[in-house]
Amino acid sequence: MKARVLETAATAAMLAVLAAAQLLSPAPASADDDWSVQWSNGFKVESKDKKFSLKFGGRIQADYTFVDADDALAGTTKGDGFEFRRARLFVEGTIYERVEFKAQYDFAGGETAIKDLYIGLEQDWGTLRFGHFHEQFSMEELTSSKYIAFLERSLPVEAFAPSRNSGVGVLGHKGDKLNWGVGAFYDADDFAISTDESDVDVTARVGFRPLYQDGGKRLVHIGFAATHKDRASSWRVRAHPESHFSGRFVDTGSFAADDAVIYGFELAGVFDNFWFASEIIQADVNVPVGQDPSFGGAYVQAGYYFGDNHRRFKTSDGTFDRQKPAENWGMDGGKGAWEIALRYSTIDLNDAGIHGGEQDDVTVGLNWYPNPATRLMIDVVMADVAEVGDANFILLRWQVDF
Repeated sequence: MKARVLETAATAAMLAVLAAAQLLSPAPASADDDWSVQWSNGFKVESKDKKFSLKFGGRIQADYTFVDADDALAGTTKGDGFEFRRARLFVEGTIYERVEFKAQYDFAGGETAIKDLYIGLEQDWGTLRFGHFHEQFSMEELTSSKYIAFLERSLPVEAFAPSRNSGVGVLGHKGDKLNWGVGAFYDADDFAISTDESDVDVTARVGFRPLYQDGGKRLVHIGFAATHKDRASSWRVRAHPESHFSGRFVDTGSFAADDAVIYGFELAGVFDNFWFASEIIQADVNVPVGQDPSFGGAYVQAGYYFGDNHRRFKTSDGTFDRQKPAENWGMDGGKGAWEIALRYSTIDLNDAGIHGGEQDDVTVGLNWYPNPATRLMIDVVMADVAEVGDANFILLRWQVDF
């Protein structure tokens, strides 16, 4: 099975390289040429009238982990080690201006998993999307792993925020001020397959920018999201300690549940070199017998860019976007972009007789962006599990996306 997966990954990578070579090979110029080939943080082919486009690329995230944990937690970690956190290839495009599509696969860990796999119909008011894609919940969850400020998302976001599932959704925005999305989803596995039609999530999110100036150099974002999760029999909430190369320190285990309502509040801002973001997430669970438990968590994070750089925001999605250094490293004496960041996150999974644990994390991060497609990240994570012990992690990542 693993050999087949690796063969599939190698074949996909080879096809991507051959396609790139074909696209970049010299071709006679023609006045009647209606197509352009360009680098736009990935290879892109586009018709002159912009009704047809095709873009393909991927990402590589190579992670090193070093850990020092109390005895009570040491057995839960994997110790020091290395992993490819993500190794993805994708192709996306537009057909006849109104039809979008995307197919993205992850080969990290020796397995093949479907990430994005959808078709959409673009209208003046928004996009109607079918397939496997992100439910509209949580600014940090919806911000691509290529653009989050730390190696891993915060404790409450990993624990509560639904990620990609299979369903139908409607997404839209109005200028730079408003974005919104709503959808209905089946819980799906890594192959985007759902076999239990009774488990349906209904999720909605709205984001508003009361302040948006200077092309995003000064902005304030406010957001709200909610999801109803229909559980046929049981539910489980857990989270890594903001280090993926580790076990989970907080975990409710599976328990009987009918349904749950999860809601979150977002507040973020960019003020030139400084930025901040925070979310509060609460989960209210209905159980068939006994008292209904409620779990919750929150995070607050902030960062500062040196020089003529600022954190970029994508208003159409209400998420943070790709960093583009004012000067690329190695070109005309440029040094790239440097960022320092700090985060505090907390989660409480103890309530109504369920003892999933409480945890607080403090993370300090240093990021270097040599160019828009490359990043070096260093995080120090200090995890405190109530009444259990402490663990400290040093995390390093080299990232390239194209």
